[in-house]
Amino acid sequence: MPQMIEKHINFIELEKACAEQDCPLCVIISARAERFIDGMLFEHVSDRVFRREYRLAGGFCAFHSRKLETFHDGLAVAILGKDILEDRLSSFKKRKPWKPKEECPVCVERKRIEKEYLTFIVQADTNNKEVKFRASTELRSIFTASEGFCAPHYAKLLETVKHIPQWLIEFHENKFNKLMERTSRFVELSAYGRQEEFIALSKKDQLVWKELARNLRGDCE
Repeated sequence: MPQMIEKHINFIELEKACAEQDCPLCVIISARAERFIDGMLFEHVSDRVFRREYRLAGGFCAFHSRKLETFHDGLAVAILGKDILEDRLSSFKKRKPWKPKEECPVCVERKRIEKEYLTFIVQADTNNKEVKFRASTELRSIFTASEGFCAPHYAKLLETVKHIPQWLIEFHENKFNKLMERTSRFVELSAYGRQEEFIALSKKDQLVWKELARNLRGDCE
């Protein structure tokens, strides 16, 4: 009887993210950030260590602060915000600019998740045990059927991991080379007098500029 493939929780989460039409790591980070903020509002408002770190950071960065408005826990947001406003008022009275001493807690968590998954996908691929090798083969198949990493996350992979599997490098080089070719074609056929050729492009290639923008910025800031 064949041995069951042992799947790490990261494998399962990555498998689900690869089914989305976006960078899998962006999908994971966005979902984790939502859970992080939700858990913070529900559990950590009375946590003195967290309150201190949150206050030293001046709360969340501008992007993650906007997310607070989408949650339905006004009391928690008010309690945390009151600390931040108190520090702002103090600096206003001294006529001195306020500067954060710590980083946005969600951004810190984001960096931790990035490193966790970038190293996981490489470690899963290089493990030689039979069962885990079969799992890594499945992971490779799942990942190469996805959109792959956005440009910022592929750059982070190159920066974070020393020994990257060749298949992962080739997959992304091929992805970004094709994106360049399609973008160049889009620009070329957008010229006056080439409307018929432009119309002949697939719908996906007519909207390649959106794909380009999404890949260049990532989608989990």
